[in-house]
Amino acid sequence: MTATICGTGSYIPSYTMDNHDIARLVETSDEWIRERTGVARRHIIREETTVSMAAEAARRALKDADVLPEEVDLILVSTISSNVIIPCAACEVQKELGAVNATCFDLSAACTGFVLAYNTALAYLAGGVYRTALVIGSESLSNLTNWKDRGTCILFGDGAGAAVLRACGGQKEAGGSGAGPYLPVTHSDGSKGAALTCKSRHDFNGLAEEGRQSSPEDMTDESHYMQMDGQAVFKFAVKRVPEVIGEVLSLNRVSTDEISYYILHQANKRIVEAVAKRLAEPMEKFPMNLQEYGNTSSASIPILLDEMNREGRFAAGQKLVLAGFGAGLTWGASIVEWNR
Repeated sequence: MTATICGTGSYIPSYTMDNHDIARLVETSDEWIRERTGVARRHIIREETTVSMAAEAARRALKDADVLPEEVDLILVSTISSNVIIPCAACEVQKELGAVNATCFDLSAACTGFVLAYNTALAYLAGGVYRTALVIGSESLSNLTNWKDRGTCILFGDGAGAAVLRACGGQKEAGGSGAGPYLPVTHSDGSKGAALTCKSRHDFNGLAEEGRQSSPEDMTDESHYMQMDGQAVFKFAVKRVPEVIGEVLSLNRVSTDEISYYILHQANKRIVEAVAKRLAEPMEKFPMNLQEYGNTSSASIPILLDEMNREGRFAAGQKLVLAGFGAGLTWGASIVEWNR
């Protein structure tokens, strides 16, 4: 059995902070940020939460797919910034949607999260365990951002994106005819995890080692915000992303000529440009919206998918590559055949 994306949705907070707003917080400028990242503005939650954005993106995806909430068997939410720990965000989304027949759980893999959640749902559907899945990436990164740290506060934004997957068709060998399933390629390297970190505000083990209990001062410890070695992450991405795209194409015996678009995690304009150059592929195949949203971690790929879908940029039979990379370190790529 195979599966296909049959609907997409997204939700973006209305409140924005452009680069001039950031320049009031740290020593920077619009020109400096645009030149190094490509980001012009980012959307920031006010009344919204990770769950509320996930639920609204999911509603829009279900409407686009013409699927009722009761038909959903599986809800996966990829997030590192949920406003709830128990119940999980996916269960909260289930409640908001009335998707009473769904099994729900969260997945945490930062900027590679949507790709890994998509792969997970695909495996369940291909195995016949479920028939209809909601895969959501939702992030409130503004809650994890140190707005005094120029190296990170210029990059991140909030938002959510969702896709509906439905089981269909029969079996297919990798590289054969038909719509999939194409085999994904994913990697992790925990030994390099220090390049991008964010500690829990309740790091009880660390406090115990210091022989004390938590206090209000712990809530202002900068280690509880995202910290990044920008150069290390950049070098990692421009090396590993082209490699993993090459791996997934080779594994499935698909050529670059067959790929219409590479939907990359929207981290940095220079990273996307470097990947295109290393693959010797035209920039027209690498859509970007990071100038409007910044880096929204696991939400970036589904937000871009939804925008392109609603703009009518996909045609039935087109092959897309989804590629995520980020904290962990983790990275991976999957081939999607568009069949709406």
